[in-house]
Amino acid sequence: MTASINDVARAAGVSASTVSRALRGRTGVSDEVRDKIAVVAAQLGYTASRSAASLASGRTFTIGVLVPYVGRWFFGTVLDAAERVFSAAGYDVLLYNLGSPEIRKRFFTRLPVRKRVDAVLSLLIPDDEESAALRSLGVPLATTVGGTRPGFTVVGIDDRAGTESAVRHLVNLGHRRIGMISGASGPLHWTTPIERRNAYLDVLADAGIEHDPALEADGDYTVEGGERAMTELLAVSRPPTAVYAQSDEMAMGALRALRRHRLRVPEDVSVVGFDDHELADVVGLTTVAQPVADQGAEAARLLLRQLDEPGAEPPTEQVQMPIRLVLRETTAPPRPRGPQ
Repeated sequence: MTASINDVARAAGVSASTVSRALRGRTGVSDEVRDKIAVVAAQLGYTASRSAASLASGRTFTIGVLVPYVGRWFFGTVLDAAERVFSAAGYDVLLYNLGSPEIRKRFFTRLPVRKRVDAVLSLLIPDDEESAALRSLGVPLATTVGGTRPGFTVVGIDDRAGTESAVRHLVNLGHRRIGMISGASGPLHWTTPIERRNAYLDVLADAGIEHDPALEADGDYTVEGGERAMTELLAVSRPPTAVYAQSDEMAMGALRALRRHRLRVPEDVSVVGFDDHELADVVGLTTVAQPVADQGAEAARLLLRQLDEPGAEPPTEQVQMPIRLVLRETTAPPRPRGPQ
């Protein structure tokens, strides 16, 4: 005979509502009680009925997730962390990969998530019209990219501060020819490349270094793009002695290009990235570390909290996660070789 939620409650010495909250990852249950309920439920072979819960609550127990590039490391890492939190709470994920302008336009025109999800996590930055369309769904909204916007819970980092620490590190080492590999052709409406470029320019200006447009190249936020961009920078009449890449993947591409040109890092060229990619430590990359997975998990938890407390207002300011400069083996003072 199949065990019921009341059987689990009696065996664990708690109420049925406590069992429900514990098994769906809800707040208001201590870790000790949650663990006890999980053990009892497993012993009795109890599995919560999704259909019954849906009928009782009017929910779909599904979260819509919008991504611009599902195959890229940053978005994949955020998605994986968020999905783990949703799954532990008893929710499924309905994924929409909106990488092309055509697919994106069709999605926001038709809004296929309407009445199919209880909340939406957006890993892309909607414009005003798209934001209004998402708000019209009447469900909690969260994002891990871009700045604050009405109706959204935003979890992110200070892109300017991260870039400033990276470029200032190169300036403090004595570099004056500092190149930048950016992601100017990134996802639609993505503000990250702009924020990071502005910070790069500000640090150069503060240090009295004249900006040279020839020392900027687009790396498309990919390893291949970073390699191509580094090759472009090496071809200028006065190549850089140091390079700031707006992502670790582009920095890794830059390292490959330097290796192919038989240039040593950091003796000939210093390189600093941004992200602290899982392979950054393997290649000894100096980088700005951001808690990518934690951003996804925190955004997911905040969405679930809004579902638990439907009357509560979402945070109006950005939930800012910590960042730090991690010094490894790819940066050093420039070699004396005349004016830089």
